[in-house]
Amino acid sequence: MAQTTSEVDRFEAARPRLAAIAYRMLGSAGEAEDAVQETYLRWQAADTARIEVPEAWLTKVLTNLCLNQLTSARARRETYVGQWLPEPLLAGDPMLGPADTAERRESVSYAVMTLLERLAPGERAVYVLREAFAYPHREIAGILDITEAASQQTYHRAKRHVAAGRTRVEVDEAAARRIIEEFLAAATSGRTEPLVRLLTQDAVAVGDGGGKVPARARAFEGALAVATFMRGLFRAGPAQRALAGGTVALHLSEANGGPALVAVVDGRVFGVMCLEITDGGIAALRNQVNPDKLERATRQWAAGDHGEPLIRLF
Repeated sequence: MAQTTSEVDRFEAARPRLAAIAYRMLGSAGEAEDAVQETYLRWQAADTARIEVPEAWLTKVLTNLCLNQLTSARARRETYVGQWLPEPLLAGDPMLGPADTAERRESVSYAVMTLLERLAPGERAVYVLREAFAYPHREIAGILDITEAASQQTYHRAKRHVAAGRTRVEVDEAAARRIIEEFLAAATSGRTEPLVRLLTQDAVAVGDGGGKVPARARAFEGALAVATFMRGLFRAGPAQRALAGGTVALHLSEANGGPALVAVVDGRVFGVMCLEITDGGIAALRNQVNPDKLERATRQWAAGDHGEPLIRLF
């Protein structure tokens, strides 16, 4: 069915919001784009004259597509090589969506995006719609075909699960930068002790190589284990250079609203390490090195001016 310009414009006006919802739901920018495109195809095929509230219709279609995707994704991730981490989005990426409230900023943080993987698909949908986009439970109930009471119960359950993994207070941007600079100095010193002092005792380090870049299948847990791993990771040598494919330029940047180290090799983003920095030290280092999940980051990086790196490795 051919659409009018106004119908196309209406969808395009909704696209950024739909993409932001889909990314939070799926943890993958590529899958989010596919879900938004499929929503557009269904909008094209629909009798839009009979749709009373287009924004609600589009959100319902998109959310259900994401729920279907999440169900199949769970099966695929059982055979995923190594740890699965969300695709990081660099600062300024429109798919991050609105950041005008603390709840919206928190909902897209890399730590919370990782925690959302623990939720059942329905819990994740309710949490994202309510926490990140402030949908009333009445509307969420209509989108998911559940009762308003069920929406409220699901939201509180999901919020408890997420809060259980977010028990620390994060530090401000200036303090985070200082800690990251200290971390780099310690990691490249060849000594373990300075690193241990910067980490919380229950710190974790996890990497996602997707079977394409070497990454440990299980997370490193505890300050000493994480520090030992980081000391080796930042050690210069021919093996590290061969793996990276050249000299690595490490930039201090921002991903998903939080501090990150972006590793760049000849203009290509080789890795994004998201650091969870709390008032007690560095609590988590989550390193995305799967090249399939860095294509969008590479395109965005190439479009900006990032100045000199903090350090060059190998």
